[in-house]
This record gives sequence, C-alpha cells and structure tokens, in this order.
Amino acid sequence: MLGESLTVRDLRICATPPGGEERIIVNDIGFALAPGEVLALIGESGSGKTTIALAMLGYARSGCRIAGGSVQLGDTDVLSLNPKETRALRGHRVAYIAQSAAAAFNPSRTLMDQVIEGALIHGVMSRQEARQKAVSLFHDLALPEPDHIGERYPHQVSGGQLQRVMAAMALITDPALVILDEPTTALDVTTQIEVLRAFKQVMRERGTTAIYVSHDLAVVAQMADQVLVLQNGETQEHNTTARILAQPAHAYTRSLLAAARPHEHLSPVRGRPGAELLDIDDLQVGYGARNAQGRPANVVLEHINLHLTSGQALGVIGESGSGKSTLARAVAGLVAPSHGAIQFDRRELSTTLRGRTPEQFRRIQMVFQSADNALNPAHSVQRLLNRPLETYFNLDRRARRARVEELMDLVKLPRHLLERKPGELSGGQKQRINLARALAARPDLILCDEVTSALDTVVGAAILELLVELRRELGVAYLFISHDISTVRSLCDDVMVLYQGQCVESGPCRQVLDTPQHDYTRRLIGSVPELRQGWLESRPPRSETAATMA
Repeated sequence: MLGESLTVRDLRICATPPGGEERIIVNDIGFALAPGEVLALIGESGSGKTTIALAMLGYARSGCRIAGGSVQLGDTDVLSLNPKETRALRGHRVAYIAQSAAAAFNPSRTLMDQVIEGALIHGVMSRQEARQKAVSLFHDLALPEPDHIGERYPHQVSGGQLQRVMAAMALITDPALVILDEPTTALDVTTQIEVLRAFKQVMRERGTTAIYVSHDLAVVAQMADQVLVLQNGETQEHNTTARILAQPAHAYTRSLLAAARPHEHLSPVRGRPGAELLDIDDLQVGYGARNAQGRPANVVLEHINLHLTSGQALGVIGESGSGKSTLARAVAGLVAPSHGAIQFDRRELSTTLRGRTPEQFRRIQMVFQSADNALNPAHSVQRLLNRPLETYFNLDRRARRARVEELMDLVKLPRHLLERKPGELSGGQKQRINLARALAARPDLILCDEVTSALDTVVGAAILELLVELRRELGVAYLFISHDISTVRSLCDDVMVLYQGQCVESGPCRQVLDTPQHDYTRRLIGSVPELRQGWLESRPPRSETAATMA
C-alpha cells in the first residue's frame, strides 16, 4: 500500500481530570502532508505530541475526547468513521509504533504470533505469507537470528530488540500512514542508526506517510521533512526541518535546540576519596545448565570488575543485549551471579533478595528503564510515593505528605498530579515519578537504567542537573546505564564499555570518550546522531563498521 496524503484541520482535544472540569489540552492543530512526507512532532513531555498522533487513528485516551476538527487520510475522514470502519483502519492503513515495547506485548505468546496477528485479522495475507514477511522485516531491522527470533517470548529478548520487533508488527501490512511514537527510545546508538536507516528505506520505497513523535532532535533531523513544535497543546512553530534547524523563529524552539546540545555546562562532582561503596570482583552472570566447572550454558556477563565510591557516577554503555541492565539487576539482587562477589559498604551482598537486609534495600535503589512496567497502574502517584516512606521511615501522615510534595518539586512535576494514576501521565512524567520513588528512600546508590530515555530534551537536561545536584548535596552515587553517550559524558566521572558481556574499555569518562582505544568504543561514539540533515546517509552500514570487530 502506497502512502496517502494527510490533512489535519483545527484539531481540538479536551480532557476531564478526575473530579475536575473539562479543559482543552490540544487546540487548533493543523498541518498537511503529501504522500511519503514525514512530519515530526516535538516538544516537552505533556505538550500533546502523542495525543495528537493518536488522533490520526481516531483514538483518544481515557478521559479525553476529540472535540473538533478533521483528520483526512486520502479520501477518508478518519473522525467520521463508525466503530467497525475505525477498526478496519487501525493496523491496516494506519499503524502505530508505541514508545514502550515492553507494555505492548503479551508475555504468554510468541513474538511471531503477535507480529503476524494484524495481517491475519485484516485478511491481507495467509499465515505462511505473513510469517515470511515477518522474517523479512526481522532481517531489515537487523534483529539477531532473524529466522528464529520469532519463536521467542517477549521476556527472552532485550528491550531494544523488542522495540524493533514491534516495528515489524506495525509494518507487516504495508500501511499508508505510520505513527512512530518515540520508536528509538529503547535503542542503543549503534542499533538506532540501523533502525533509522531501515525506517527511512521502507518509507522511501513504499512512499509511506509518517508522523514521527520524538524528543531527540538529532533523530528528527534525519527522518523528518517538516517539524511542528508544540507547547501546552498549541503550535509554536511549523516549518521545514531545514528551516527549523537553521533559523528557528520561536524562543521555545531555540530552547529545545539548545537543550539538545551536549551538556558541557555540568561541572563534574568527584566522589569522596576512600569512601568505598560498591566493589564487584570477577562477576559472571548467566542462565541455563552449568557444566562441571560451574559455567552456565548461556553467559550474559563475564569478568566484570568495578569500584565505585560514595558520590561517584559510573556510566555503563554498550549495545542492546551487551549486559548493561543485567549488571544493574545483579547489584540489585534481581539476578544471582554464577561467579564473583559484590560488596556494598565493605560487606558482601547476598546474591538473593531474601538474604538482604531492609537497610540494604533502602540504600540501593533502582530506577527501571520502563516506567510502564515499574509503576502499579492501579495506584495514584501519592500512593506510589508514600510506599517507600511507609516502608523505610516512621513518618506521620503530615510528614509523609510534606515529603511527597518535596519529591514532586525535586523532579519538576506539579503537585496536582499526585491524585492521578500512571495511565493519566505522559511517558516523561511517569519516568520522573519512577525517579522520585527511588529518591524517597534517601539511597546511597541509585542504579539508573536508561532514566532519561523517555524524557524530552528540556526535561532530560533538568533531570541531569538534578542528579548532579543530588550528588553534590547528598553524596548519592550512580551506576548510570545509558545508550545516550552525551548524557554519560555530562554526568559521569568514569565509564565502562560493555561488548558481548565483557568490559572492553574503561577509565575516566572524558579520556575514554575523547580518545577511545578499542574499535568497538570508536564505533559507538561514531554512531551518535548529529544535529544536521544528511548525517544518516553519511554513515556506513553496520556490515561495514562491524568488519573492524571481526
């Protein structure tokens, strides 16, 4: 199916918060796309990007309604369709690639079954044809073992791999319009470049029209023909990508571009010398049956050594599946090492949660990559933040309320969100609640697993400043896992580079990132998108860059 024109006029969306009055959250949005054109929606979390994108499917979230305007896809008025016609549209002519792949998959079904489901429901191909098409997309999206990965379940692949499988699920029907909602959020930089190249090639070959929601302006520069800048649900600026990058007219657009630059203004904060906090010696983590020497059949991490002092930040970078999150989970006690030792404050940590003390739980907190999975959807923000205060501190109700409000201020969220549930928040807001919950325990060490990946550039910069401030004032240390190398450069004192479960390079952050010694580190750094059009086409494909790793 070839792309179709898309015209949006005077789009208005309203929301009614619990116990409140209806208010306009998206107002007077309009744009026009020719077949095959890509429009990027950019702006802070809560600016209405995803809300507008979902309206292209005739969909409004719970508590919201599309109050006016029109969405014209080709000769179809999307907002005038009846429920049956709308179901026929979604997943066929219009496809959606969500921000959180982890929340989009059924854990009890294989990846293949879920990827081909849309094609079977809409009757566009047989089961055999759909499976063949899925495998072809797995190849195009650079997934490992593309002929067999469909046999796995969602928990058996990394977050970045799952995000690409979701892209295959959306593209399998060759839709005319694709809504891409932060589709590379969970991807490391080397994988991101290949996925972006695959998206661009597919859209160019098929003439696919697309709406690209993103807070990563460097990615937008590679993908979009037009950019629409949003703030508080209203258009601040709309122009070609080239004009937006070269001559932004609005002050808010200029602030977004400034926040997208490396955060060189953040001054490093060294840990206190001699204040040992975390020591890891020859760590090995794996799964499956062990051989006579005790080595697991599948090794995820091996020969990992690190030393972290109070107030220090250590960045861990590497491709999806290199073992970054597994390292954090081993420190948190969520996976048991098969070899090696982990010491915290000069005492050996139990390899299981059951063997750890309440005080160790309090002092080591983890902020997970996916806030959708980390936050109980049935609980209000107030209750989510109250839980660690009730668990670790003997505070009365008034003191808990004061501390919760302080936490909301720390993560730059308005206090009126305390009565809302996670489903009523944007992706960035949920991730900030995730961070606030960890801070509630007043930890000594925070295991940060992609904590800024869901945040827009302005809020992400503010969170980085907050993390630096917390280090300076409280002496909190970070094991900072990220695929955003500029963020690691800004925040961390030292960095460890993981490749296929092993450390290939480590040392002072600036030294490693400015003068990398290992081929893989150079490949990582060379894959960071630049804030200019044409950068993607200037990069060699993975097959060529990987040749140096052989």
